[in-house]
Parts: sequence; C-alpha cells; structure tokens
Amino acid sequence: MSILFGTDGIRGTIGVPPFTTNNTVRLGSAIGSWIESTYGPHAQIIIAHDTRQSADWLTNALCAGLLLSPIKIHLAGVLPTPAISHLLKENSQFDCGIILSASHNPYQDNGIKMVDRTYGKITPEQEKAICAYYENGSKQPGTTFGSVVSFEHASEHYSTALLKQFNTLSLKGRTVVLDCANGATSTVAPQMFSALGAQVISIHAKPNGININEQCGALHPRYLQKAVIEHAADFGCAFDGDGDRVMIVSKDGQIKNGDDMLALLSEHPAYTAQRTLVGTVMSNQGLEQYLKSHSKKLIRTDVGDRWVGEQLKKNNLLFGGEQSGHVILQDILPTGDGIATALRILESITHSHNWDMKTFDRYPQKLINIPVVHKKDLKEPPIAAIIAEYETQLDSGRIHVRYSGTENLLRVMVEDREDDATHRLCDHLAKALEKELQ
Repeated sequence: MSILFGTDGIRGTIGVPPFTTNNTVRLGSAIGSWIESTYGPHAQIIIAHDTRQSADWLTNALCAGLLLSPIKIHLAGVLPTPAISHLLKENSQFDCGIILSASHNPYQDNGIKMVDRTYGKITPEQEKAICAYYENGSKQPGTTFGSVVSFEHASEHYSTALLKQFNTLSLKGRTVVLDCANGATSTVAPQMFSALGAQVISIHAKPNGININEQCGALHPRYLQKAVIEHAADFGCAFDGDGDRVMIVSKDGQIKNGDDMLALLSEHPAYTAQRTLVGTVMSNQGLEQYLKSHSKKLIRTDVGDRWVGEQLKKNNLLFGGEQSGHVILQDILPTGDGIATALRILESITHSHNWDMKTFDRYPQKLINIPVVHKKDLKEPPIAAIIAEYETQLDSGRIHVRYSGTENLLRVMVEDREDDATHRLCDHLAKALEKELQ
C-alpha cells in the first residue's frame, strides 16, 4: 500500500509524486471517496490554504478529484490551519476540513492536512483507508458530481470565534511585535491583537508566494528578538507559515520555546489545578524538574502534536505541547493554534505579572539534523551500538535520535548538565552516525 501520510498529513515538493497533476487528482478522488463513505453522499467540507504560490494549483487539482464524489466544497481561501478547526466547531454544516499547507517547509513544498469536526486530526486508521482508495485509482466520471462554492468572510468568522475565548483580555498600553512568517497569519493575527487593544508592529507580513518561512517566523526567531528590542516591546511572537505553532520573545529579548510556554501556562488560572502536563521526548529536563518542584508531572510522548493530543484525550488533560511551539489547549481546540497559544500566555503573564517570562533553568541541549537518503533501522547494529556507546559518556543527561516524520533528516539530540560537554558529544555522535548512514 502507498505510504502517503507522514506525522502531519501529506507533504512533499510540487511536481514530485504524489503532487504531480495525475496523482493529485487521484489523491483528491481517494479523499472524496473516503469522505462520501464516512459522512454520506451529501457531505460538506471546507478547504483553506496558506500563502504558497502553488496553493491555487493544488486546490484546483485536488478539487478535480474530490468532485468525482457528490460532496459540496466550500473554499475559504487563505487561513491559518487552526482556523478550519474553529470553523468546523462553529458551523455544524461542515463534516470535515482540508488545509493545504506544508507548515514550516519552504515554498516549493506543499501539503494536505485533514481535520474532523468532532475529533480533530484524522486518525492513522482513517489515513490508511484513504491510502486504500488511492491504491484503487481515480473514480471514473459518473452522472453525479460534487459542487464548489466560496465561503465568504471566513477570516472574520475565525477571528470572531477565537476572540470570544479572550473577551476579558485587554492589551491596551502594550506593544506587541508579530512575525507572521509571510504566511497565513499575515492579515488575521495583527487584526486580532489590535482588536484586543495592543499597539501592533508586524514584520514579515507581506507574502508574495515564495517568501513564506524564508528567514523569518517561528524557525528564525532571532529577527523577532531584534524587533522586540528595537521597539522596546512588551511581548513578541513568531508564527510558522500555517499558524499552528508559535515561538515567543520576552520584553528583554529572551527567546522562549514550547517548554517555556508550558511552564508559563501552568501558572494560568484555568490550568493551575492540572497536576499533569504532556510534553515530548524532546522536552527539556529543566521543565521536568520545574514541574516536579511545583508538584506536577510531565508525560512524554513521541514527537508530533498528534501524539500530544492523543495523550491529552487519553488522560483527560487540558494542555500540553512540543518544544517547537505546537501547543494544544483542549479547552479551546483539539489541535494547536499559534494565535490562541500566544493570547493564553498573555493572559497568564498578565495574571502573574511575569512579563519577564521567567521559567526554569534549562539543561544544555543541542540538536543536529543530518540529511539522509535511506532511513536505516536505528535499533539495529551498528547504529544502535554507536548510540549506546555515546550514552555511556553522559553525566546525568540523555540522548534521543529519531528520523523526521516530514523531511529526510535524522535528528540527533543530546542533553546534559555541562554545556561544552553536551555540544562536543552531540557533534561527535552526529559525525559517527552520518558516516554510517552514507
């Protein structure tokens, strides 16, 4: 069976399978067949996309296949990924949503994410069902087709739905810098922060189709850091291209990642009673120690906000997230929303007066990404033996090695008490693994 889905939907380079014309139509046909079988022949779906120049092509090619099933498609245009989940929640007429985005990837890539109105991201079992339809090939045109309409003012609907969650938050007198990554938040995020009274300074908010994520946004927070200092701002946040995650910067220019955000959110009145948080294998040991000192516990999952979400549901918990800035606030949405996360943190630091955003002392941690062509089994020799050998050199830290679920990369992470030793160990381990993977 074809492997289409990674850790976060389907993602790849336009012009390369499955994103060639014929394969994209075939993929649309497979998704349409699954939608019809899951929600019935009169299902209604909503489609949105980010600011990549391939968005119109991908929308039309995918719809050519989708319309072979008798479903109704509502096109919402440019929206952050989480906006679709909000719109599904607010409009019972929609059964599911499709977001066309490659998140933090460069503009040459694009992708497909799917969310269900009730459960959030579709499950691995549902993904397998779509792959099975894909294996069978495109439907043959019949006598009944689907239809396409525009979803007018979708951005305003999203803003209204989200701002209802923050009707007591006032940012009057506060200066906020927003790095929109030239992506899907470029218009809607400044509007929302302004509506809450903030003086907003936007950077990287002029998308042209090819500058999404280019030396900006959540992957490059140093530009936000510089802008916060230059404008003497109170707070800064940097979104990724599709807006489902965020990195933040304090008023003194300190970059804060997802671990810091979990610590800050643990002080929010809505979450102080929660004794358990969900992080990932990448979460810093400093966060774990911080939570322990506050009589709280950290559950670790594999990397991927899907796995964080599953643990939240399984344990009936309110929030958790990834170091990369994917944070899920279950009381708002079952998926991550960068704007919602930033606003929740602003509520928390306003309540605690912690505008310096002081959190915890982190363990030195280094991550190296190694390009790979073939993903060899990490649990088999000689790779497993190499990793085990380097683990014996740790003081009280840990090593975590994994393949990226969205890119052809091996991610090597080392964390320990001493900074120099941590960096040296990570460098040497990465070189040893790179040699073995050549």
